[in-house]
Amino acid sequence: MSAKTTLTKKDEAIINHLVNTGMSKNMAKTLVVLSEGKETISVRIEGITALRQPEVSIVMQDLRKRRWVRKRDIKKEGKGRPVHAYKLAMPFAKIIEQIEKDEDKKIKEIKTNIDKLKKLVK
Repeated sequence: MSAKTTLTKKDEAIINHLVNTGMSKNMAKTLVVLSEGKETISVRIEGITALRQPEVSIVMQDLRKRRWVRKRDIKKEGKGRPVHAYKLAMPFAKIIEQIEKDEDKKIKEIKTNIDKLKKLVK
């Protein structure tokens, strides 16, 4: 399980840069917590990020859809819902590479759009 208990200044800087790419702050915070590479239970993510359980669940659905995170259910003794444990499905550096590719694609689309606009107003 993760040893991180709070977000550091470096974590906050990473979060801000991720947000600048258009990522939600909730997703950025969650990714930073998981970036250590260790399996982390949802309650711990909530505590470190100051997010509520529904917010963590929504982020995790999106991260799993992107195939950036794996989920494992840990059964509790007796009755009750299982505890959800999450881990990055790939190294954090690979996720950053995917973000970079997405950003490069956006830049190319913007440049293409501006070039088309310039041609139309000549």
